[in-house]
Amino acid sequence: MLRLNKRLSKWTAKMLDLPHDVVYDLPRFTMIGNRQLYIENHRGVAHFSSEQLKLHLSQGTLEVLGKQLVIRAILPEEVFIEGIIADIRYSER
Repeated sequence: MLRLNKRLSKWTAKMLDLPHDVVYDLPRFTMIGNRQLYIENHRGVAHFSSEQLKLHLSQGTLEVLGKQLVIRAILPEEVFIEGIIADIRYSER
């Protein structure tokens, strides 16, 4: 059944020309320089400090490392952080 759902989702995305992040519930990252990062489709904050942000995603985790990190906005599925971003690590489950 899961395989059928994936095939149906893929076909729907192709026929309607929808972005994959919408259909497959994938995260979207938008980075401006090394100073701002906007993350969509997260599943919650696992850890936050001025040097590290760790987010749960639908298919893994995202770790942001840097200095002077600040969460400027947080919504149920969106996070906007600022600071000096040194590294971003995406890990699948």
